[in-house]
Amino acid sequence: MGTVVTIDLFGETHGARTREPLDRLVDAACAVLHDADAVFSTWREDSPISRLRRGELTVDACPPVVGEVLSRCAEAHATSMGWFDPWALPGGVDPTGLVKGWAAQLALSQLLGTGVEGAIVNAAGDVAAWGAPAPGQPFRIGIVDPFDPSRLACVVELDGARGGAIATSGTYERGPHLIDPRTAERASAVASATVRGPDLGLADALATAVAVSGTVDFVDAVEGYEAFVIGLDGRACSTPRFAFATDPVVVRH
Repeated sequence: MGTVVTIDLFGETHGARTREPLDRLVDAACAVLHDADAVFSTWREDSPISRLRRGELTVDACPPVVGEVLSRCAEAHATSMGWFDPWALPGGVDPTGLVKGWAAQLALSQLLGTGVEGAIVNAAGDVAAWGAPAPGQPFRIGIVDPFDPSRLACVVELDGARGGAIATSGTYERGPHLIDPRTAERASAVASATVRGPDLGLADALATAVAVSGTVDFVDAVEGYEAFVIGLDGRACSTPRFAFATDPVVVRH
């Protein structure tokens, strides 16, 4: 999928015998990520998604997981009022805006074993978390200031007890790469868009949609999901229940 993923586990270990089952959990999570990359990477010419984009395969001829992910994409398309649309991208259908988060969430599900009190899968800044780093402490995730990546715009709490995820979209790291599905042109209506919710796949897709559209209205309508936006003018806004650990810094440039 053309990105870097890190895995962190939290809990007490007591020597090599305790580490062995943890290593197996991490291996299982890595296997999920490698399998997802083999199927969905648009960087690999032989991947089923690349062959589908070239018209060499139908969805039915692809591995079943392709149909599952595209079904999730269709749900995200409807939820975002059409602002997330993998079928409107150049070169054919491209579920990248959802599949990275989906794969990280699936990898997280492999880490919930004995001895693990908390776990994080971080896919290039999009995070799926479970449990806690320590008893009574939530996970805290920093949101980068898009105008100055050396500082944080705010810190967000994730409720790992019920599973928590957070995804951010913008052009401050990768440059102009977001596509407006209504014009097929590169576009970004905000400097940074962050969505927090229980599932990283949907959060990832909705963050992309917010970044392109500039509106958080459709996120506010989805139960369990909240959004935080930093505009092109540096002003910050959020949906009412966004779980800040520290207040956002309003930066004007």
